Amino acid sequence: MQNKHIDTVMKRLGVHFASVQTPIVDLVMAQTNEPFKVLVATILSARTKDSTTAKVVSELFQTVHNAGDLDRISAAELDKIIYQVGFHRAKTEHLKELPGVLKERFNGIVPSEIDDLLLLPGVGRKTANLVRAVAFQKPAICVDVHVHRICNRWGYIATQTPLESEMALRQKLPEKHWLTINSYIVAFGQNLCTPRKPHCAKCPVYEFCDRIGVK
Repeated sequence: MQNKHIDTVMKRLGVHFASVQTPIVDLVMAQTNEPFKVLVATILSARTKDSTTAKVVSELFQTVHNAGDLDRISAAELDKIIYQVGFHRAKTEHLKELPGVLKERFNGIVPSEIDDLLLLPGVGRKTANLVRAVAFQKPAICVDVHVHRICNRWGYIATQTPLESEMALRQKLPEKHWLTINSYIVAFGQNLCTPRKPHCAKCPVYEFCDRIGVK
């Protein structure tokens, strides 16, 4: 895939995105417009299907609306609510630590800068970039397994790890697409460009894809 085609590719993926179920983190932002809830949902979504995360956050946000609520809920009660997500015990520990770190370092406010977000428990580069892009609409490229896999399948980049993919995309992808690339490609990867047996016959960007690794 050549860079001259990326505007067309992103436009078509945007149309596809609008036609399918919205990824859970984008949905939480659309429904709440609260960076704190976007952060919590993003932490919970790691290595967890969106359908499971959606159920968990729906129940959790009936009780937890802010950092104070998260601080007050017991670890046992919290773990009972989120037990369906992957690595729920570790996430319970991270979420229980979160209010204290937010209060001590950031006056209780979720920060928007990557380096600050990385200081929060349970937050790695993927989570930090996604929170910055979705919750604050600030330039960031969130590279998860979908973005890493699909951008390499396209032949748009040639990298070995998600971190390498993030750095490569920062150099190559026009900044106007940074905020939407994760949402668009996650939806695309979940519904059409699946890891095995991708639905190439239905692909809206088929003619631009090098189909690297596709048999």
